[in-house]
Amino acid sequence: MAQTFFKVLAPQDALQLLLSVEPVGTERIASVKGRARVLAEDLYSAVDLPHFHRAAMDGYAVKAKDTFGASQSLPAYLKLAGVVEMGKEAAQPLATGEAIRISTGGMMPPESDAVVMVEYTDETSSGLVEIHRGVSPWQNVIQIGDDIKQGELVFKKGRRLRAHDLGALTGVGISSVAVYKQPRIALISTGDEIVDADTVPLPGQVRNINQHSLAGLIEECGGALKDWGVIRDDRAALQQAVGAALEWADVVLLSGGSSMGAKDIALETILSFPDSEFIFHGISIAPGKPTIFAKACGKPILGLPGYPVSALVIFDLFAAPLIRRLGGESMDALGRFTKTVKAKLKTNIASQIGREDYVRVTLDGTPDQLMATPLPSKSGAIFTLVKADGMVRIEMNQDGLEQGEEVEVILF
Repeated sequence: MAQTFFKVLAPQDALQLLLSVEPVGTERIASVKGRARVLAEDLYSAVDLPHFHRAAMDGYAVKAKDTFGASQSLPAYLKLAGVVEMGKEAAQPLATGEAIRISTGGMMPPESDAVVMVEYTDETSSGLVEIHRGVSPWQNVIQIGDDIKQGELVFKKGRRLRAHDLGALTGVGISSVAVYKQPRIALISTGDEIVDADTVPLPGQVRNINQHSLAGLIEECGGALKDWGVIRDDRAALQQAVGAALEWADVVLLSGGSSMGAKDIALETILSFPDSEFIFHGISIAPGKPTIFAKACGKPILGLPGYPVSALVIFDLFAAPLIRRLGGESMDALGRFTKTVKAKLKTNIASQIGREDYVRVTLDGTPDQLMATPLPSKSGAIFTLVKADGMVRIEMNQDGLEQGEEVEVILF
């Protein structure tokens, strides 16, 4: 048991173990309620979008050949043959030498194939339209299927839906979708030293930081959160909380209690449950080495370090992908950081070979030449994380980075 407890893994090996979980079950919901949910099926369009030729500009629907050669000095004259009313079918065919007034989004009349923008026209008192600029066939027109064609893939399974996506779904008539259920995440904070925000901490005590930050991050990852609050360093109390959490949750997050302090009772508590095992205790990473990953009652338990910066960095790198994977997000998406930028280091950064370092940095300069300034690396200093714009990763086989070196900054 002790050997398992001391097992320390490389970051990529640890992440691979975490992502070996299977997504939770699926459910069908209205498409309009799907923002931030993950698709559990490939979606194909049952229709062409648009399903009729539409004007892309305000102006006049014409036959393009009737406008060839038209200019400011030598305009073409077409007979005004009517108006297309928005939301109604344009049933009147367009004859040669005619123009029909149309608004953006209106249905193109039969036999028309272009729109002359209103800026390049004038209506005369004699019922003619003066065309000052010619158009080519299908200019300023959105043709049938231009947006998406019938049978075309709309979204792949494993995509987390954005607000923009919901409009696309309703646009092709997909009113409901199969999505993965939101993974249920139990959050348990531990420690006798933790007090509420409105309490003046005594010597040796600290206000609660991790619990509230982690709760927000869990919800950002699409998890359904149930917060068990702060549990004191008492074996019976922690066992009761973890037991209740395992009954409800898909994964249990423990904040604190993962270091080797005398009061850290997470090990004994987890191993007291049926089908329990420790998979690793420690990742070759800074900050956040004393990270626990275990299973009990067939469910994953991730123990985050107690120091705020360590806990939040480990959450970004390991807990977030775990929650997103449980929520059905594709493995391809999990392998990418949300956003990165290139920058040059303002100062040297030292690192220890054999571990992966994540150094918080601030960014300044211009978009064409960003400069990254490392912040103090103390893992208990929460405001180094608040002030930071992102993190720079130092590989395990590097002993540091030099001033002026171009680095990739993982943006928060």
